[in-house]
Parts: sequence; C-alpha cells; structure tokens
Amino acid sequence: MGTVEKEVKTQDQNDVELTIPQKAIADNGDCDEESPIEEVRLTVTNTDDPTLPVWTFRMWLLGVLSCALLSFLNQFFSYRTEPLVITQITVQIAALPIGRFLAAVLPTHKFRIPGFGSHEFSLNPGPFNMKEHVMVTIFANAGSAFGNGNAYAVMIIDIIKAFYKRNISFLAAWLLVISTQVLGYGWAGLMRQFVVEPAHMWWPSTLVQVSLFRALHEKDGRRMSRAKFFVIALICSFSWYAVPGYLFPTITSISWVCWIFSKSVTAQQLGSGMKGLGFGALTLDWSAVSSFLFSPLLSPFFAIVNVFVGYFLIIYIVIPIAYWGLDLYSARKFPIFSRDLFTSDGQTYNISAIVNSKFELDLAQYQQQGRIHLSMFFALTYGFGFAAVAATLTHVGCFYGREIYERYRASYKGKEDIHTRLMRRYKDVPSWWFHVLLVLTIAVSLVLCIVLNNQIQMPWWGLLFASALAFIFTLPISIITATTNQTPGLNIITEYIMGIILPGRPIANVCFKTYGYMSVAQAVSFLSDFKLGHYMKIPPRSMFLVQFIGTIIAGTINVAVAFWLLTSIKNICQDNLLPPNSPWTCPSDAVFFDASVIWGLAGPKRMFGRLGNYNALNWFFLGGALGPFIVWLFHRAFPSKSWIPLINLPVILGATGNMPPATPLNYNAWIIVGTFFNFFIFRHKKQWWQRYNYILSAALDAGVAFMAVLLYFVLGMQNISLAWWGTDGEHCDLATCPTAKGIVVDGCPTH
Repeated sequence: MGTVEKEVKTQDQNDVELTIPQKAIADNGDCDEESPIEEVRLTVTNTDDPTLPVWTFRMWLLGVLSCALLSFLNQFFSYRTEPLVITQITVQIAALPIGRFLAAVLPTHKFRIPGFGSHEFSLNPGPFNMKEHVMVTIFANAGSAFGNGNAYAVMIIDIIKAFYKRNISFLAAWLLVISTQVLGYGWAGLMRQFVVEPAHMWWPSTLVQVSLFRALHEKDGRRMSRAKFFVIALICSFSWYAVPGYLFPTITSISWVCWIFSKSVTAQQLGSGMKGLGFGALTLDWSAVSSFLFSPLLSPFFAIVNVFVGYFLIIYIVIPIAYWGLDLYSARKFPIFSRDLFTSDGQTYNISAIVNSKFELDLAQYQQQGRIHLSMFFALTYGFGFAAVAATLTHVGCFYGREIYERYRASYKGKEDIHTRLMRRYKDVPSWWFHVLLVLTIAVSLVLCIVLNNQIQMPWWGLLFASALAFIFTLPISIITATTNQTPGLNIITEYIMGIILPGRPIANVCFKTYGYMSVAQAVSFLSDFKLGHYMKIPPRSMFLVQFIGTIIAGTINVAVAFWLLTSIKNICQDNLLPPNSPWTCPSDAVFFDASVIWGLAGPKRMFGRLGNYNALNWFFLGGALGPFIVWLFHRAFPSKSWIPLINLPVILGATGNMPPATPLNYNAWIIVGTFFNFFIFRHKKQWWQRYNYILSAALDAGVAFMAVLLYFVLGMQNISLAWWGTDGEHCDLATCPTAKGIVVDGCPTH
C-alpha cells in the first residue's frame, strides 16, 4: 500500500498528542497483528523510523559513563545496611537533558575515517533521538541482573575476604565475575524465540521504560514538564536524605511499639522493623522503602497484591503460630527474626573454629560445638524457598506448557504481530554469535576451575553441571518474569545439590550456585533488554554489542570497588566489631556467608538431612509442586472466574524470599507506598500517574544516591559523626533476645 501523506492524531496513555503517519495505520489494519496484551497496545507505538542514527558518539559517551557510574554506586551501596539500588530508569531520566545538551554543543561537521570507505561520520548527526536514548539506558543496565545493579559473584569475594578472612587474587576475582555474568548471554540467545518475539510474553517492566521514553520525547503540553518535575523531586530527595542518612537515622525505622514497651521482649519482637515482625513499623527513609525489593512505584498492583498475600500469611500468621504457639524447632531459644547461626543453647555459633587450614570443614571442631541451629524464621524461609522453586516449574507447566509447545512448533512460521514484523527490517543477531560466546565463556570458566582451583574450590565437572541446570531453568523463569514481573531464583536448588555432592567446601558451593543461578539471572536480564529493544525497534546487533561491552565494564568496576572498600574500611561487614549503628553491615553478604556455611561448610545432610534438625522442611518441595496444579484445576472448573489465574503461587510462596536480608520494615513500606501509587493514584489520578509516577521514582533514587555518596566522602571518610538519641538505631535492643527459660544471652533479661 502506498504512503498516504495525510496525518491523523490519536491519544495515547501518556495523555500526549501523537502524530502518526497514515501509512503506519494502513499497514497495521489487520487486527490479528495487534498485540493481544492491552497494556502493550496502549503503551507501544506501531511505527518505526529506521533512519534514526543509533551508533553515535553521544550514545557511546553517555553509555560508558552511565554504565561506570551505576556500577560504582550500586557496588558502593551494596555494603550498607539499607542497600539502595540505582536502577536504569534513573539513567533513563538523567540522560535526556545531557544528550540534548551534547546535540546543542557538539560540532556537526562530517568527516571520514580511513579504512571505512566513503562512509561519513559526525559527532553530532542531529537531535538526540529516542533510539540513542534507549541504547544508553541498556548500556547502563548491562551488568545488572535482576536490576540488582552489581555482579552477584562479587559476594564470593566479600565473604572470602571479610568473613572467612582468606585471600583471593584480583585476577581470579575478575575472571569469576566476568564469566558468571557473560555465561547468561548464551542462554539468552537460545531462548530469544520463545520469550522475546511472542506477543504474550510482554515483560511488564519494559513497558515502564517504553512509557517513560515516549513521555520524555513527546510533547509535554501545558502542564509542568517532566524534566522540571524530575529536577524538583531530585532536589527534594537529595536534601531530605541528609536527615535519615546523617542527622536523624532513627527515622529510618520508626518502631514506636518498642518505644512504648521499652522493657518487654515480646513487644519488641513484634514491633521492631529491623529485628522483629515490624508490627506498625514505619519509615521516612526512601532507601528503606526501595531496598531489596526495588522501587514500589515500578511494580504492577497485581504483583504487589501477590507479594502482600504471601508476606502477610508468612509473617503475621505462620511465624507467630510457629514461634509462640508451637515453639517449632525450639524457636524460643533464639530470636524470632534473625539470620544468625546458633548453638543449641542460643549462643552465636563460632564459624571460624570449624574451618581448617584447607578451607574445609573441621569435623572434630564441628562435633565439639554441635549442630548448627537457625532461628525459626530463617528455617521456614528456606522451606518456603523450596516450595517456590517447585511451584515455578508446576506453574509454568500448567498455565504455559501448551503455549510453549505450540510456540516451539511455530517459531519460524507462526503469525507475527506488528512489532515482530517491523523488526524484520533489521539484521538479526546470528545464533552462532551466542553459541561462540557460550563456548568461550565455558572454556574460560574451566580454566579458572582447573588452574586457580585453590582459590575457588569448584571442580571442573561442577561448572558443567551448573551450566546444565541453568539451561533447564532459564525458560520457565523467563516466562514467569515476562508475565508477572517477579523472578524466582535458582539459588536454593543449586546450593542444595552441590552441598549434597560436595559437602565441606563453602567456596565451591557458592561458586556452583553463582554459575547456576547467576547465569540464569543474566539471561533474564538480557532477554528483558532485548524485549525493550523489540518494542523500541532497536537493531538487534547494536543491542548485543552494547550489552556485552557494558557487562565487561560493569563487572570490572564492581570488582575494583569491592577490593577498595574491603581494604579501606576497618572491620567492614563485621557487626560485632563495627562502631554502633555503622552503615557498613553488608546485610546481603552476611546472608550469603550464612548460606555458604549452611549448604557448603556443614552441608545439607547436616542441616536438612538425617544428621540435621530440619529434614521435615523437604516436604515443602512437594507442597510447592502440588499448589499450582490445584489452582489450575480450579481455573478449569470455573473458567469465568478471571481472578483465579492471577493467583501466582511462585510469587506468593516466594514473597519473603528476600528475607533475610530484607526486613519487615522494608516490606511494610514497599507495600504501602506501592499500593498508594499503583492503586489509589493510578485509579483516581491517572493522568498524574501516567505523567509523573516513573519520573518520581527515578528522582527519589537519584537524590538519595548522590546525597549518600556525598555524606560518605565529606563526613564518613573523615569520621565526623553525631551522637544523640536520634542516631542510636531504632531502640529495639530486646528484639533479638530469646524467650525460652534457662537461656542466658548478654544484654537480655533472664526467664
């Protein structure tokens, strides 16, 4: 059909007028080609301009700088008690005015580079366009699996140096981080046809970015511009964080129940937001709201509801019954909410005493101290983790099994929607690129396992086994993420398997977990970015190269920052040695260390087998596997009940998967803020929500990040601090006390 010069105007969900060529509408006249997902139809345009330049100097400059900055900030914050994560949306917001500034000041002169024939280049090929903007954002996110902002494998370095007090060379650390990050590329390449091209795999988180890109680049209308709103919100966030970040840290966790009942252990166990169940605990600190669960403004309301249901059932029904009612696993001998490891009499377990000179379990010392005990909450967290892993497979099989099978059969001849058809004009990434990268990464990893085995402990066959597990789980986990915006992890299943096969070696266990779990995480992250590029019509080959280069840069900076902080901050990560209320407590690393002890050093047989206390938790695997099947049967029996398919058991069972290190305070704040913005504001002030919601999220993150870094360099490095009631934590010291009779713990009342 020929081009029709007439233009028509339509209204999109961002409440801005869009001018769409008539040709695009004519080409898209077949309703079957439209996306079957309403949110996609409302958010993603059905047009493309292939003449827009993508591979520009501006993209490279902003991409490299933003990738380096995010890698530094997120690794820096990962060691803090409330580890703020700076997401790619912050870069998405900030890159636009900088890109437009470069377009205004860079020379427009065209020149030729020797060896490139007659092709002409320019530092400034025209206005800063949306595709450049997308590429910069993807560049910044390249090293961030699951949006965590830093490489997961860095935690191996952290526990070796900060917790076990051993050494690992920079070369071994760098190879470990880069190989675990890049390995996921191979899995992503193999799975693209199943979770990127299909229209029903809509990846909700990418629509946030698509909506924001369009909002930033299209007409603003008469109301306050988004750029102005971002600057105002950024200044407010930046200024306010000086209060919880330095002047008045107690408002990070306003646990008023503890203040009222200052001498009651039970009341403080209930009321402490950081060390108890968080009943009534509130926060005025954005970093506490967005820590661990990321910004609640970015999660769809139905996902918040699923998390809330799981969280409420576990924290406020299961835990109180198990602790006070059943005294499950001698629960009252230990704190109600703790990630620490204990002896049978409620004392902290001396881990260093059971590690021998070969960095393996000293069985004699272990038998002398006795079995390792967990708080009842920590034990049940593993149980629900078992159930969530099993439920993931069953859920995908029941609700998406036929769809996956049909997509496999029709992957090369199935009917394409408009977005897939528009992408056909660009050269695709050849499959052999992914295959070669996968083979090379495995080869480098094998060299690491063989030549530097004395530092990482993992045998070569462990690497191959971890890779096989990752290959099996990448597809179902990608589907869950693409449809619910929640991503189950393989961390529990991988550490369980390796702990059975090779007990007594903690670093081998976490390396196996990282190769198996993190390669899946990276694959999901790459696939999400590929879907964003699919919606925004970015040439696939350009995206591939940006993601790969960004991953190398980010991983290198992560390792460098880790070595810097681990060697410059005295007693970093050591709660018992740090000054009171120090921010350098490394909550995620502490849980990672515990996992290395539970699964690697002691091993599953001494924890969840016949030699341990928690073998009954293995039944959670069966319960998790059966749950989604029951939901599916109800859906088949009552197909008219549209709410039944929204019951996502992998999300509900895994709702508390971030606890520990996350606390009830984080969950309370995340659920409240997310519900306020994504239900009440979305329903009653939709135009405001469409225009400013995501921009507000980015501004809050950026403001906190910049102020926290400023506080550290200006005051923290000079050891300038305040000391008053408002800097003395949340005032819930008794929350960590046991309640069983006869258990004596320093600082706790006797019963």
